[in-house]
Amino acid sequence: MTGRTRRRSPRTLVVRLDSAGDVLLAGPAVRAVAAGSAYTALLCGPQGAAAARMLPGADDVLVYDAPWVGLEPAPVARPATRELMRALTAGRFDRALVLVSYHQSPLPAALLLKLAGVGWIAADCDDYPGALLDLRHRRRPGRHEVLAALDLARAAGFALPPGDDGRLRVAPPPGTARLTGTEPYVVVHPGAAVPARAWSAGRAARAVAALSAEGYRVVVTGGRTERELTARVAGRHGLDLGGATDLRQLAGVLARARVVVTGNTGPAHLAAAVGTPVVSLFAPVVPAERWAPYAVPHVLLGDQRAPCAGTRARQCPVPGHPCLDGIDDADVLAAVARLLGSAGGPWEREQGRGEPTDRGAAV
Repeated sequence: MTGRTRRRSPRTLVVRLDSAGDVLLAGPAVRAVAAGSAYTALLCGPQGAAAARMLPGADDVLVYDAPWVGLEPAPVARPATRELMRALTAGRFDRALVLVSYHQSPLPAALLLKLAGVGWIAADCDDYPGALLDLRHRRRPGRHEVLAALDLARAAGFALPPGDDGRLRVAPPPGTARLTGTEPYVVVHPGAAVPARAWSAGRAARAVAALSAEGYRVVVTGGRTERELTARVAGRHGLDLGGATDLRQLAGVLARARVVVTGNTGPAHLAAAVGTPVVSLFAPVVPAERWAPYAVPHVLLGDQRAPCAGTRARQCPVPGHPCLDGIDDADVLAAVARLLGSAGGPWEREQGRGEPTDRGAAV
């Protein structure tokens, strides 16, 4: 794009108010918008802001805790909304794309954008939008979240630049050998914001033990609030990195992993963004066709026809959590071995005691 063309290009806002995983899935659409815009900003919720700052193409990130989004929505508050309106008005945005999942409405965000003076707004929308949308786009049935966002961007006049393959992508993560050591490893990430989408702690701990017994070195990851979980899951068989990483550092840990074993949660999409194969423990409470790891080798485990399918349940409604906790260790080991083969060869174990890590273990 020439300088003259770029000066004529719009200032564009991309809205994705959900979690880090949702923001990562919006990354290819953000790059498409950035390729056709003079300035591109993202409007995200607090849970997605760190991921937004890792996306190529974003010039700025605005944060708003929307009261219509999230597991624990913020209260409706005039001061926060006024602050958002000031930021949107100061941004002088010509266009906006409101990205939502198939079951969400873009209209509350569109109303605020219109009041802030954004002249042209596009979104996928089933509900009647009145004067709130200038492009009411229809999402194709069963479309993956990544492709649905790209479809909307394309309908709004934004295409990926030449040479962009449309995969998930983040800025290069930092090195993390001081945390993980230098020998190859498999990551197990046992947590999820929605408990129905994760193994129980005991089941995850058994999987770590089985992987270790098979000869794999296992690194267990989790956030600061998950330290008790990761300690239990790692036990004496894995290296516990619970609470030891922020999102960028977690990206570094995942980038060096040979395989990541995790539920349908943000780290699955972060692993895809750094190109690491994923064993996806996928509870069918939401459809895998829309949320499976995107454009990276992966194996989907979990009973997709379980009674909870399509319920969007946060807590498993079926005693024993059979769709995930019923996965055999043999299936996990077979999935890891399959992905190691797709990644370019058998598991390689270096001899010796390994390098000490900042977590106080030689690995």
